[in-house]
Amino acid sequence: MTEPIPNLTLLETRVLGTLVEKQRTVPDTYPLSLNSLVAGCNQKTSRNPVLEAGEAEVLLALENLKELGLVAEVSGSRVVRFAHNLEKVLGVPTQASALLAVLMLRGPQTAGELRLNCERLHKFADISSVEAFLEELAARADGALVVELPRLPGARENRWSHLLSGQPASESPAAGRGAVAPSGREMDELRARVESLEAEVASLREMVGRLLG
Repeated sequence: MTEPIPNLTLLETRVLGTLVEKQRTVPDTYPLSLNSLVAGCNQKTSRNPVLEAGEAEVLLALENLKELGLVAEVSGSRVVRFAHNLEKVLGVPTQASALLAVLMLRGPQTAGELRLNCERLHKFADISSVEAFLEELAARADGALVVELPRLPGARENRWSHLLSGQPASESPAAGRGAVAPSGREMDELRARVESLEAEVASLREMVGRLLG
């Protein structure tokens, strides 16, 4: 009997996906230390969106994942290390966990993109085998783990999204593939720049008023 499908945050899915990825790609350093896990979560490549999570944030995400049984703390080392229990908790095979991990790390993708991006985690023979596992994940009796998204205007193939964070938000055609919402820090920087420009404009207007007066 599998557990109910969790409703994870973006950072929790990033932590979980990173653990699955690193188990397959760098087995010599797995389970991961906190430092390695933070670095993996904040990678600039193979990640969408790119994050800048701190140790405290990742630790909080780990605590929540541990409560759900999805992550375990591994002892027997001078450094605390972390391992995932994705396949066991969700009751999925390694092929399916590879697909889920890539969806958690890179966002919605077509079956063809998933086959390419899963190459280092699991080599699928062809796109039809990827589609077969996706359809199996979407039709689970215990609850779907992926969903096929409506085709975007101009797109040739449908994309798939994981459901570990609930139903994905609907996308507008203008969003396009790979569009990333600005982070909180980026929004703060934009506001500061706007305020600075507004102050500069007000100063120039005052100066022009004095000159004309």
